Amino acid sequence: MYDYTIVGAGIVGLSVAHAILKHEPNASVAIIEKERKVASHQTGNNSGVIHSGIYYRPGSFKARFAREGNQSMVEFCEEHGIDYDQCGKVIVATNQSQVPALKKLYERGQENELEVHWMEKEEVLEREPHVNAVAAVEVPSTGIVDYKQVSEKLASLSQEKGADLFLNEEVVSINERQGVTIETNNRTIETRIMINCAGLHSDRVAEMTGYKLDMQIVPFRGEYYELKDSAKHLVKDLIYPVPNPDFPFLGVHFTRMIDGGVEAGPNAVLGFKREGYTKTDISFRDLSQVLKSFGFWKLASANMKEGLAEMKRSFSKKAFLTSLQEIIPEIQEDDLVPAPAGVRAQAMRSNGELVDDFYIVAGRHSFHVCNAPSPAATSALQIGEEVFRQMSEKELKV
Repeated sequence: MYDYTIVGAGIVGLSVAHAILKHEPNASVAIIEKERKVASHQTGNNSGVIHSGIYYRPGSFKARFAREGNQSMVEFCEEHGIDYDQCGKVIVATNQSQVPALKKLYERGQENELEVHWMEKEEVLEREPHVNAVAAVEVPSTGIVDYKQVSEKLASLSQEKGADLFLNEEVVSINERQGVTIETNNRTIETRIMINCAGLHSDRVAEMTGYKLDMQIVPFRGEYYELKDSAKHLVKDLIYPVPNPDFPFLGVHFTRMIDGGVEAGPNAVLGFKREGYTKTDISFRDLSQVLKSFGFWKLASANMKEGLAEMKRSFSKKAFLTSLQEIIPEIQEDDLVPAPAGVRAQAMRSNGELVDDFYIVAGRHSFHVCNAPSPAATSALQIGEEVFRQMSEKELKV
């Protein structure tokens, strides 16, 4: 019997294992992952930004964990020789009508105890010569990294400390009584405590354990283009627009990646499959669950204008280009080549409200990380510490 078993080997699950073994080095730990390698889904399909936490409500888990996680992620990378670049980013107002919202964002950054700099047009152009901006907020702590490398290092560190990593192991049933019995497609695992870090399937794992939550995971596919080598000079670091406060996504932006590429995006559209990375990936189970939800239709009607614009960009490269040209007018259609998409697991309540913060649920002998979208990768080490702290408070530890 294991002391702790973690379902899901994305960066959050691996960080939970890392935290457990740091505080309880003699604990027996198992990590179950249904794919053949770690970080196969959300962790391994993003642009690798180390976020600052500027956008998030002061006092929220997201705001605190992003700020603290930014520092701990940088320290982790330095300690283990993982390439990263704390290059900073600029959030740009492309016209005067966006300046009031940009000022509010600047003030929020200050409330979240971040280093933020207000930049007038001339300063912005010194930083990003090709950008269209009347003003900007610079956030120096933002960085870039390859989260697959971080995850692989976390996995190897846990294994060095005695953890068992089971790959190609899909959970098929869970029985929570005095402890937890987990049946996979290959084996039965007995554990005193289970931690659900299943990401895109976290709600289903929670329900499999016996907890009916007032939420379900809705997958949103983030679609990207990448700049050709001949156009990479148009972007020095990270360039973001002023976000629409009424829409749950940040809008298309430019991200220099740690491998030297430059991504443009993401567009955000409903995924027809929880692990659907192309427009033709469809799961009737996943799609019907969303379409049968009253909450989804309420959400869709409240964001109809923005949602239609996202769908248009999904099927029209010219529409996508138009959005990008608002920030960098020199970008041309021939500068863009399709890049791999990602899928964001977003928790939605039955009334159509999106769960805005990280959402952790305690069971009798289990813990469930049921909402961990961006900035979860940045915050992963802090989420791991928080899960262990909450388990300790509830005496849900061995």
